[in-house]
Amino acid sequence: MYTYYISVGSNIGDKRGYINSAFQLLQEHETVSEVISSSLIETEPWGYTDQDSFINGIWSCKSTLAPLQMLGLLQSLEQLAGRERLIHWGPRTLDLDIIMALDEDKTMISVCNKRLTIPHPYFWDRIFVLEPLSELLPTFTYKGTTIGERLAYLSLL
Repeated sequence: MYTYYISVGSNIGDKRGYINSAFQLLQEHETVSEVISSSLIETEPWGYTDQDSFINGIWSCKSTLAPLQMLGLLQSLEQLAGRERLIHWGPRTLDLDIIMALDEDKTMISVCNKRLTIPHPYFWDRIFVLEPLSELLPTFTYKGTTIGERLAYLSLL
């Protein structure tokens, strides 16, 4: 059993509708349990900035799916929302990224292959990920720094 932390974003059309529909489908999936959502926040785009603002949040869930299987499930939810991959970091109806995964012992796992990198390589640099993550994991520490300290640092940049 794994615990997944999933970054959620949308900036096209019915942003909250896409997120809510995917959340419901994830809750109903037979291999997934204990699905929790952070608050959703509106944020400016990161990377490619010539696009509409995003609605972002973090979901946590438990699942028997291995990381690549979970990636497949999340990508199927993106496809159901009409996700198109036209511009790197570009506009999207739904973006679901595994940012972190824990094993049964609550130890962070590491995956690095052509399809998936866990932890997500940019999660520690993105306020729109860390702010909602801090709601679900307020005492989280990564590489010797608390999530609160990291958010304070990033807010100064």
